[in-house]
Amino acid sequence: MAEMPLTSPAVKPANPNFSSGPCAKRPGWTVDALKDALVGRSHRSKPAKARIQRAIDLTRQLLEVPEDYLIGIVPASDTGAVEMFMWSALGARGVDMMAWESFGEGWVTDVQKQLKLADVRVIKAPYGQLPDLGQVDFSRDVVFTWNGTTSGVRVPDAEWIPADREGLTICDATSAAFAQNLDFTKLDVVTFSWQKALGGEAAHGILILSPRAVERLETYKPDRPLPKIFRLTKGGKLIGEIFEGATINTVSMLCIEDAVDAMDWGMQEGGLAALQRRADTNFEVIAEWVEKTPWVDFLATAPETRSNTSVCLVIVDPEVKALSEDQQAALAKGIVSRLDKAGVAYDIGHYRDAPVGLRIWTGSTVETSDVKALLPWLDFAFASEKAALVKAAA
Repeated sequence: MAEMPLTSPAVKPANPNFSSGPCAKRPGWTVDALKDALVGRSHRSKPAKARIQRAIDLTRQLLEVPEDYLIGIVPASDTGAVEMFMWSALGARGVDMMAWESFGEGWVTDVQKQLKLADVRVIKAPYGQLPDLGQVDFSRDVVFTWNGTTSGVRVPDAEWIPADREGLTICDATSAAFAQNLDFTKLDVVTFSWQKALGGEAAHGILILSPRAVERLETYKPDRPLPKIFRLTKGGKLIGEIFEGATINTVSMLCIEDAVDAMDWGMQEGGLAALQRRADTNFEVIAEWVEKTPWVDFLATAPETRSNTSVCLVIVDPEVKALSEDQQAALAKGIVSRLDKAGVAYDIGHYRDAPVGLRIWTGSTVETSDVKALLPWLDFAFASEKAALVKAAA
């Protein structure tokens, strides 16, 4: 195979934002999208509550959430949404915790070291793999991430979850919502944040509850104190206003307006199926490139588990693999830095706890033309950094 040229490509991505959160804004976004935001108004005012309710209604419509599920906007992004439910509802029965990347590991830490629940099973797999889904006991509660943002590994579907389960399924879907097919009939609690597949702003989370999840909240009282922002019930009853536009604490009306704008765009694009196609198409472009590019491969080993949003790549070039771990890390860092300085791709380094490599967001708000323009630059940056590193190591 001929060596890759060390001449930079002529075309750059029009939008170099490939961060895995906050992610690229929807195509055509400008700050003018926020011109009608209800800034300076109380979030309790009638117009503001109506706008918050609009965000909830659009979430239901665009994500195709069943009518009997509740949707609330809560503090502290996806993390706040997950922890709010875990602290409010876990402990009623045993719990199976699933982890195959950093955020799943974080939920394990919460349950074992903070909540200190007595009956906890941890089902783990290393980066790049899924654990054995057949190990899960659905007579227990189950906590899992649908799409591991830091590993690029997702569950392929919900077929492994029984419809007649006894426990609750609690799904962190923050890098899956709007880009992957969430089967709500198999999910009792779903959480995500706007900053991922919608390209929205950070700080707020979405908490979606099935009737079974609501029943748990109203029938189980944990023996631990709950901070105000975690309290979902009062007097043994769900605080229904949380799911009707009356948020637990003050929300940013700029963020609300931005989320409404992103979901309006999603509806105009053709709804959920169209957003999923956009992400799938972006992933397919990278998959075709990986197939013919010998220096790179997916971190996710099984094709059916590869994320179409948080694409994690590892460098497998034999000459590079022969170098020390520090040298390999320096090469990956050099690629990231070179493309950043060139204004080609921002924030594509691997997550700090993940194996050395690259992480490229290809969710619904990313244009396929930008993904295509990025790939020659990845080849160029790799060839340039490898040549410099091999020369220095000689």
